[in-house]
Amino acid sequence: MGDGESVDGEGCQGKAELRRRAIAMRLRTTRDDRLRQGQAVVRAFAASGIAVRTGDVVAAYVSMGSEVDTRPLLSRLLVTGCTVLVPRLGGGLDIGWSELESLKSLSNVGAGRPWEPSDGAVLPPGTLGRASLILVPALAVDARGTRLGRGGGWYDRALAVRRPGTPVVAVCWPWENRVADGERGLLPALGHDVPVDAVLTGEGLTWTGRMHCPAND
Repeated sequence: MGDGESVDGEGCQGKAELRRRAIAMRLRTTRDDRLRQGQAVVRAFAASGIAVRTGDVVAAYVSMGSEVDTRPLLSRLLVTGCTVLVPRLGGGLDIGWSELESLKSLSNVGAGRPWEPSDGAVLPPGTLGRASLILVPALAVDARGTRLGRGGGWYDRALAVRRPGTPVVAVCWPWENRVADGERGLLPALGHDVPVDAVLTGEGLTWTGRMHCPAND
């Protein structure tokens, strides 16, 4: 199939192996590593040219496990005066959002689940349409914007209702950014995959080729 696409079966198998390798690599990191990388991401975001202002709505997420710690970035967005949306997973596959008032409002809702705001309403999927910037987790991203997630398809379904033109930025570890690898770094792509526009790591922001300019000029 053209443009690097795989048939679903082969693509799913390839993604499963890539996930296994990515998670094994991540498990070598420590809590301090994840926090330092999260702080570096804040600096990279500030230098990226993406402007966020008081009153802007930013959809983000609360990191879990071996992901880069997003709490420093969430704190920065809140201090800026942004309205920050984070996933409210409900049954796990349900798409929902909640406004994050402060990091202190986060609580542990169960093993293997990201922390969620303990108060406030559960907002419907269409709430994502309010966002002018969307930050998503990734295990890898390639030059086409193909994003390797954890396999549940939650974000692919959620992003279907984003506002047209809203940049989607994946946050990951520097070694998971395959954009510069070109054809050599392409990931298996399935028909339901929603590509991202940029990759944000502690080393900087990289546009994937789908979008080449800062979000809010």
